Amino acid sequence: MRSDLVKKGATRSAHRALFNAMGYGPEDLKKPLVGIVNAFNEIIPGHIHLRTIADAAKLGVAAAGGTPIEFPAIGVCDGIAMGHPGMKFSLASRELIADSIEAVATAHAFDGLVLIPNCDKIVPGMLMAAARLNIPCVVVSGGPMLAGRYQGKDVSVSTTFEAAGKFTAGKITEDEMYDLEAKACPGCGSCSGLFTANTMNTLTEVLGMGLPGNGTIPAAYTGARISLAKQAGHVIMDLIAKDIKPRDILTQKAFENAITVDMGIGGSSNTVLHLTAIAHEAGIKLPAPLFDEISAKTPYITKLSPAGTHHMQDLNEAGGVCAVMHELSKKGLIHLDALTVTGTVEDRIKNSEIQRADVIKTVEAPYRPTGGIAILQGNLAPDYAVVKASAVTEDMLCYKGTAKCFNSEEEAIEAITGGKIKDGDVVVIRYEGPKGGPGMREMLNPTAVIAGMGLKVALITDGRFSGATRGACIGHVSPEAMAGGPIAYLEDGDIIDIDIPNRKLNVLISDEEMAKRKANWVKPEPKVKTGYLSRYAKLTTSASTGAVLE
Repeated sequence: MRSDLVKKGATRSAHRALFNAMGYGPEDLKKPLVGIVNAFNEIIPGHIHLRTIADAAKLGVAAAGGTPIEFPAIGVCDGIAMGHPGMKFSLASRELIADSIEAVATAHAFDGLVLIPNCDKIVPGMLMAAARLNIPCVVVSGGPMLAGRYQGKDVSVSTTFEAAGKFTAGKITEDEMYDLEAKACPGCGSCSGLFTANTMNTLTEVLGMGLPGNGTIPAAYTGARISLAKQAGHVIMDLIAKDIKPRDILTQKAFENAITVDMGIGGSSNTVLHLTAIAHEAGIKLPAPLFDEISAKTPYITKLSPAGTHHMQDLNEAGGVCAVMHELSKKGLIHLDALTVTGTVEDRIKNSEIQRADVIKTVEAPYRPTGGIAILQGNLAPDYAVVKASAVTEDMLCYKGTAKCFNSEEEAIEAITGGKIKDGDVVVIRYEGPKGGPGMREMLNPTAVIAGMGLKVALITDGRFSGATRGACIGHVSPEAMAGGPIAYLEDGDIIDIDIPNRKLNVLISDEEMAKRKANWVKPEPKVKTGYLSRYAKLTTSASTGAVLE
């Protein structure tokens, strides 16, 4: 056992004494030591209940003959961090999570880990740590929040973000806004739509690192979530016994399966960033063309919030991730021989069928014949840009508009709420990339206000968007402005040509004019010059390579 490093032999007498101080006796130390990585805190709704999940996982480990030992991981709530400088730390926290898990797991020679995340950067951060450490690991998340109910309709946190725009436009009263926010988030769990957290939790299933139901069983279904966590405890002991490690599971085929399901369900655009980063830790490259190649042949078969009215509880009732994978496999789009923590994909999904035809469409009659995410390129995005095409209305898939340029999210919000943005515009928000932000903020506030106000405009940025964003919102424009990418040279009045079906993003100026502007560009001073974000800005790579640290 790996843990023999800290518990066997005469030279480990002091180590055993320290274990004794915590109540771990000789019988405990004869067993595998399993780290229970618990991201519980009292600032993220998706994490407020994770003590219960951790306790269940520990019971499962103990029942299967292991010694569970809990330690924490940090987390940032993207919703609460949204729209102010706190969001600069969201993506950057992903690296802190991976690094800290690596540090604790290696320093104490754990034999395996049960990873318990639930929201946004915590899920990919833990998967990155698993791939980097390459010791047996299983993920068991906290589950999605139930949708709220307001005036007879399902609502979620994205509804409240858009309510701010409706209030600004005079479409609802202040009392109506307050009434909605009191009902939108009824309890614990990751926000109820197919936003970043829930997309990553479903893709954890697809990658093979989580158990069936990990992404869709609601957090409020306490019995089912506790049972899943106990099962995870048993599974990690089996993985340790067989020495099955994350890189045995996180193969090229696993990532292709994840991209396929991502396209089939219309997941968050942030998955491009996170899957690339996780693959990087596993020693696998996921070039942008691969996403588009898979998207082109994958039918879009679910339409969950923010693209539609269904939420994660509906997907769970419809058969969950396994039903989606089984349906997509009918077109030969799923690698059935890929390994999971509980056997092959084929074994896992062979008996899964669609239980609600209104939630999961068939591959013969999908919502759209191609996938939910599109990778765009052009003279404005020589590397690439990303758009959640499934959340773009048909009349905005091809769009030409006039650039209105802003060098921060705050400037853009002030202009939008101040009535300075009109139908036909393209809002350009730059210097919000990994280096320029720094931290590549999600910008749900401007997109939600635009949606709430009913403006027919597009938005492009070298930053990124929440999975709750809908509309013609194009993010991850690379190279970013701070690195001297073309988005830095845009001027008010430029005509931006967006062609999502043909995967193009261009500004209608000549090559000569672009070269002239590039020659005259002056790199601005960093927005943050001290602390963690300053170090992060110096070390992070482009969004096109997953914004990983060099």
